[in-house]
Amino acid sequence: MLELLVKLRQGTGRKNKEIREQGFIPAILYGQKVKNLLLMVKAKDFEKIFKEAGESTLVKLKIKGDEEKNKKDGQEKTNLAKKERVVLIYDIARDPVSDQIIHIDFNQVKLDEKIKTEIPLAFVGQSAAVERDKGVLVKNIQRIEIEAFPQDLPHQIEVDISSLETFDDNIYIKDLKVPEKVKIIAETEEVVASVIPPRTKEELEELTEAPEEKVDEVEVEAKGKEEKEPADQMPSPQKEGPKE
Repeated sequence: MLELLVKLRQGTGRKNKEIREQGFIPAILYGQKVKNLLLMVKAKDFEKIFKEAGESTLVKLKIKGDEEKNKKDGQEKTNLAKKERVVLIYDIARDPVSDQIIHIDFNQVKLDEKIKTEIPLAFVGQSAAVERDKGVLVKNIQRIEIEAFPQDLPHQIEVDISSLETFDDNIYIKDLKVPEKVKIIAETEEVVASVIPPRTKEELEELTEAPEEKVDEVEVEAKGKEEKEPADQMPSPQKEGPKE
């Protein structure tokens, strides 16, 4: 199981900015019947783990607390800080400009209870309808909800597109191959992927063709609007300057 060292943190809001400037990411740990914990983790350590684990692989958090504060707050917090937690990376928040991870949600799970979560689909193989017939692969579903014990969650589910030989072929939910201990929560007849024909020359020309502006129609329409406009909303003839 992947392991990640985290630290207890104090404060929120402006404190989070200071934490990020020091190379850490603010985080929170929660779960069913679990007391929320404010944490922080080294950005480099987390990014490495996240690339490997994603949101469906169990991670063991090793929580390191501040020893001086633990002595002041009592033995209970010391024990809490030393305890290891088995979690899933439930959610991450990114900066809209830099795309850097700025916050993490860890969800503590129970290994003896099934959970529902979404797993990414990985499209593999080659489709004759794409390679030979120059069709366009349509991925109707990118992620799929499943149910399983935490330790049985797959990192991803592969979709072999080699079965898409013609434009009439489809891959359905029922065609996906998953481990026996994993249950897919979706309609079995839902289409996962298909291939559509390439656009014809005429269709491409229509897309790139600029619409013709009919000046006469525009002038007539504008004149009609002016005639219907109430007098008290008409522009004053004395004000010839541009509208702001």
